[in-house]
Amino acid sequence: MSDTGVSANRLELLQIAEAVAREKSIDKGLVLSAMAEAIQRAAKSRYGVENDIRASIDPKTGEISLRRNLEIVEEVENDATEILLEDALHINSEAKVGDSISEPLPPIDFGRIAAQNAKQVIVQKVRDAERERQYEEYKGRIGEIINGTVKRVEYGNVIVDLGRGEAIVRRDESLPRENFRTGDRIRAYLYDVREEARGPQVFLSRARPEFMAKLFGQEVPEIYDGVVEVISVARDPGSRAKISVISKDSSVDPVGACVGMRGSRVQAVVNELQGEKIDIIPWTDDAASFIVNALAPAEVSKVVMDEDTKRIEVVVPDEQLSLAIGRRGQNVRLASQLTGWDIDIMTETDESDRRNKDFITRTERFMNALDVDEMLAQLLASEGFEQVEEVAYVDPIEISSIEGLDEDTAIELQTRAKEFIERNAKELDEKRKALGVEDGLLEIDGITPEVMVALGEDNIRTMEDFAGCATDDLIGWSEREDGEVVHHDGALSKLNISAAQAEAMIMAARIKAGWIEEAPEEELNEETDSDVDENNPDDETSKDKI
Repeated sequence: MSDTGVSANRLELLQIAEAVAREKSIDKGLVLSAMAEAIQRAAKSRYGVENDIRASIDPKTGEISLRRNLEIVEEVENDATEILLEDALHINSEAKVGDSISEPLPPIDFGRIAAQNAKQVIVQKVRDAERERQYEEYKGRIGEIINGTVKRVEYGNVIVDLGRGEAIVRRDESLPRENFRTGDRIRAYLYDVREEARGPQVFLSRARPEFMAKLFGQEVPEIYDGVVEVISVARDPGSRAKISVISKDSSVDPVGACVGMRGSRVQAVVNELQGEKIDIIPWTDDAASFIVNALAPAEVSKVVMDEDTKRIEVVVPDEQLSLAIGRRGQNVRLASQLTGWDIDIMTETDESDRRNKDFITRTERFMNALDVDEMLAQLLASEGFEQVEEVAYVDPIEISSIEGLDEDTAIELQTRAKEFIERNAKELDEKRKALGVEDGLLEIDGITPEVMVALGEDNIRTMEDFAGCATDDLIGWSEREDGEVVHHDGALSKLNISAAQAEAMIMAARIKAGWIEEAPEEELNEETDSDVDENNPDDETSKDKI
């Protein structure tokens, strides 16, 4: 903006304000306000900064008015900010001490320096208003696909011209081996807008799962209309992806709708993602079926689920192992991300070997504990008995009904089992005492002498020690190290205790230790009831929707 623009006549002033507002897509009132502030600063520079001077511009006529605010006093101490009551009465007949009054000031002619300063104020105010407008505009568009033009590429980061601002696609949010040049058109997912010192920063991504979900929403009318819903997406950006979909209309095939006629719809998404292979999987609330579908194209023979830990063992034919795992574990990793379950893959041979090993272990356990021969121990193991406690406290009829066993044998086996349990409990208690584990821990539901020995061996001996544990300290945890998932054992890893059981025991210990107070039973019931949607009792909050 030139110096003549700042000192323009009234008509030109309004024209300049309108032009700037139109060019920067901001409110004309903000431009006029910036101009008024610039004039106000110039006037303070002329009359003295100690003066309380206010400038205003009439938005209709462009007329500039300058006024000085003065406080009405009985005795003036500062001419710049105060006025005598008798002088104020000449301006306003109703003036009284303590009020403020404003007097008009003559218009000023801008000097070169004052005009330059005014110009800088206006430019800065306009820039701030433009930033605010940009922040508000894009803040409301988080979660949308944004179209733009590549402005430049800096160290792998793509700077995108959005027309009314800029955005950035960082290197880690781009597809591997994807190269953009200045002037290329680009589509990306807007995932964040942040206020920073240099202005609002708009962040885009082409690698996030949400980008793929939104692309399908643009290509598949059924998704846009809400008939077909995308439940979850798992991506290995630029290489392969899995997307699960469900139809709210039984007459609409969700997979077919996403594939399109001769694959036209899915191909449009594949082309946008530089050839990323996409598996479209029908979602079902039966977790086992969903996981089997997610492992496609591999065939699955059997699954064993642990719902407490959300872990599933999947058994596949020996020749299908490499297909199920995928190159560098890609297939099973994506299936795990898609379903939210930890998936362990094993072959039928491995599963058979493990079953045989488990059978031998149980046989030996019964032989040692019950002092019986191998054949009788195998009979018990083959009938599904796993622990000595099961033999001791089951209905004797269940044992005597086994072929080759009678009622007397069943009673004798149960007597031996109970004697073994008592003997074992005494040994564990002596060991627990030797380790220094305090008696009070037995008051917690789920803690047995065997658990106490395991805790003592891990230096957890008092109620406070146990209360200070995290769930992972007890059951173990997994983490990725050098690209491989490594499992670390906890104090109770060998005792088959679930995360929910461990958490409940820790909370009970914290209550007994006085760290927290036990919630009233009525309050617990209210919380439990509030978790269920009264209008939709079948609501599944566990679904991870995109």
